[in-house]
Amino acid sequence: MKHSDKERSLWATALYCWTLVVIIIPNIALSITDPMPFCGRIANVLLPGGLCWLALSSSRKIGRTVLLFVILMVFAAFQIVLLYLYGRSVIAVDMFLNVVTTNPAEVGELLGNMATAIFTVIALYLPPIITAIVACRKRWRLNNKFLQMMRIPALCCTAAGILLTAGAYATDSNYKVENDLFPANIANNIKIAVERSIKTAETSNSSYSFHAVADSADTDRKVIIVVVGETSRGDRWQLNGYDRPTNAELNPESFISFPKTLSESNTTHKSVPMLLSHITSETFEDSIYYVKSFISAFREAGFRTAFFSNQRYNHSFIDRFGFEADTTLFIKEQGNYGTNPSDLAMLPLLENEIDAGCGKQLIVLHTYGSHFSYKDRYEGIAPVFQPDEPLQAERSRKAELDNAYDNTICLTSKLLAGVAEIIQKRNLNGAMIYTSDHGEDIFDDSRNLFLHASPVPSACQIYVPLILWFSDIYSEANPLMVKNALTNRDSNVSSSRSFSHTALDLAGITTAVSDTTLSLVRAGYKEPARLYLNDHNESVDLKRAGMRNIDFAVLDSLEIKVN
Repeated sequence: MKHSDKERSLWATALYCWTLVVIIIPNIALSITDPMPFCGRIANVLLPGGLCWLALSSSRKIGRTVLLFVILMVFAAFQIVLLYLYGRSVIAVDMFLNVVTTNPAEVGELLGNMATAIFTVIALYLPPIITAIVACRKRWRLNNKFLQMMRIPALCCTAAGILLTAGAYATDSNYKVENDLFPANIANNIKIAVERSIKTAETSNSSYSFHAVADSADTDRKVIIVVVGETSRGDRWQLNGYDRPTNAELNPESFISFPKTLSESNTTHKSVPMLLSHITSETFEDSIYYVKSFISAFREAGFRTAFFSNQRYNHSFIDRFGFEADTTLFIKEQGNYGTNPSDLAMLPLLENEIDAGCGKQLIVLHTYGSHFSYKDRYEGIAPVFQPDEPLQAERSRKAELDNAYDNTICLTSKLLAGVAEIIQKRNLNGAMIYTSDHGEDIFDDSRNLFLHASPVPSACQIYVPLILWFSDIYSEANPLMVKNALTNRDSNVSSSRSFSHTALDLAGITTAVSDTTLSLVRAGYKEPARLYLNDHNESVDLKRAGMRNIDFAVLDSLEIKVN
């Protein structure tokens, strides 16, 4: 059916208005949700809106103009999904890095369970893009008089936005366009993410040495097991007082839990490297590119080392550190484990490594733990809590989400019990330390937050479990360490600071960077300042990390000190 020039002009005008509205939606939302001066809130709408308005008014060929906005629409859609999950904050540097370091299977699991958010952004942004293609094919044109009429308010809007931006700088010393104005902040964060990725690829830690030495008096065989968890919340562990039986296999007298533990990051690609090294939030930006993990310290001290992971390669420091071991295996990269193996699949690898080895050993298990989609973490294993489906990332499905999530904690509990059983049955002098990289939000309060790695952390995202276990022979040989662990169990702990120093101490290893005041098996343990590694890799006091009063109330209820 052919359309008259008037009809084509009307369709073109509709597309023009439609595009302007959907492009500015993230700006309006961020102006409401994010902390910024009043002038900055208004400028965040008027300045980008005015510039887009002018751009749309630059040509009669509306289809072509709208298609030039496709990249901006993609980021706008990404931003809306982020606001759906986290309730605030612009797309962070870490979010872009997560895209690079997250495998396609993870992305598929996440998107497949976010029907509401995905449908919303598709409904908002796909129709104008399709219509713009139609406009190009059918040669829709805007009316010249309409364009001239639109340019005047567009210019006024832009000018007002510039003045208000200046006002934001004048009234708030913390205001910066590159941090607070969408999409300028997106461009800045992409730039930072690219710079970090390049630096990671180009730098080397090959010359780094811990100058590690083992206790010369300790010549017996010793096996240290390090278990690095994923997305496990400390408050979902029965050992920490949770009212559901998520740790039925773990005796609280032998599995020593530290219920006041926080992580200094809510993202895997930063938290795990801090756990596996002596790097903290204060030294991360300057040193992470050049240091090695404690796996190399164990090797320097004469230990045979192994790193088994139930995650895929992600081209991050985790991969680099993992390949420092004598034996390294990412089981999902192998063809004989299926596409979605349980963490329990690493237990036979642990047994084989122990039985094939002799002398002193370090074995690191990197789990997939409680990563969403939760139900996929225990596939083929009878769930403890039901119903655990249908599983969708929606507040209305919180009961099912909680059940599925708690089932993942049960499975991690089985893994830890299995590790202890393997060591104990062989009458080995062994110890195990476990923690998680970060926690998770599961629609816990009125903010309706979900998942982790949000630009601004929540209490649930940084509250993690930390557990020590000692075999009978280890306890007999090291009674003071066990006593100190029991004494320190009620202390405030930073997993990011204490994990590596405790692991080395369990092995009797001293390095050039050892700090016994951070070891949980030392009498001289000192509680840390509460710090957080923010999106721009700055170490900030937890009270300056952007958390809300409701988060600090949660930490207070757990008797966790926040400086």
